[in-house]
Amino acid sequence: MADTEQIPESIAEIVPNFQVLKLPMVTRFRKITEREIMLFEGPVGWAEFSPFTEYDAAESSRWLRAALEFAGLLPGAAAAGPSAVGHSADTSGQSAAAVRSVAVNATLPACATSEVESILARYGPVGTVKAKVAEHGIDSLSGDLERLREFRRLFPSTTLRLDANAGYTLPEALRACAEFVEFDLQYFEQPVAAVEDMARLREQLDGLPVVLAADESIRKAEDPLRVAELGAAEVVIVKVQPLGGIAAARSIIEACGLPAVVSSALESSVGLAAGAHLAATLPRTPVSREILGEHPACGLGTGRLFAEDVVSADLSLSPVDGQIPVTRIVPDPQRLERLAVDPGRFDWWSTRLQECWSALRPSLPSSRS
Repeated sequence: MADTEQIPESIAEIVPNFQVLKLPMVTRFRKITEREIMLFEGPVGWAEFSPFTEYDAAESSRWLRAALEFAGLLPGAAAAGPSAVGHSADTSGQSAAAVRSVAVNATLPACATSEVESILARYGPVGTVKAKVAEHGIDSLSGDLERLREFRRLFPSTTLRLDANAGYTLPEALRACAEFVEFDLQYFEQPVAAVEDMARLREQLDGLPVVLAADESIRKAEDPLRVAELGAAEVVIVKVQPLGGIAAARSIIEACGLPAVVSSALESSVGLAAGAHLAATLPRTPVSREILGEHPACGLGTGRLFAEDVVSADLSLSPVDGQIPVTRIVPDPQRLERLAVDPGRFDWWSTRLQECWSALRPSLPSSRS
């Protein structure tokens, strides 16, 4: 669609057909046991639109932008398909077109210590694990320490990341960091909520070898720039849907100048495919190599958290030997039918789609022509 064309007011003219699915999860994650997603197809393939149900239309509109871009349906923008991957090169000069797979980390949710081995066994051999902590704030600390000690007993040489999902106050985060040092962390993701508190925490670590990464602080394009400006973190966690698409995320990473790790927004294999395309084009710099290694694991192994996906297990983007392919996913028609939500939830998502489109439409170039 050219920039000179008028963008329709109804999203139905761009996305006439879509599927809404409910994916059951293996274990509770992010306080949910089922994940609702929308899928639709465009000229370059299938895309996923799956903002969490509590997000408002303004925030969710960025997720819609990302989905439209990946499907090749975004007015005034080039499709972010497989060909786009070849347009980037890392700092060593290697074309990203040669990247066929990306490394991923396993995710260890807040679980009983007795479940650590069985949960991580679902991922197969991986070199990096991200463990969730602070599910109940500082009250979870003793349980977190017990679980992490069991992890280290089982996997003494595996790279470990922690993610608190902003579960601590600043004093609590300082206490937790002092305790977690024993586990030789690659980084500690979002221990506190505010960017300013992240910056204060980094100042107050006082020599503790803890690298901070920002995740929840990064929901909008300007957020990584503020993280870099305040020195609030040494790594940024980027997600395709919340940042408005692959092209937007690439621009943000370049502008903030910090090492980046691509992560999942708890998506099906269709959504994970967009993340894999972004991860394949991340720049490698001396700083990123120092903190994250030569082949940093991205947080796109979350397919293992679902009891069912939109394709069979052999076609899904679940990690094999710690890798997922850079590819496109075509949902299985039988699964689209079997995993469909009830009519009430379908109508709710249909209304939400239009609300998000109405919020997104004024920002698109051709809507001002």
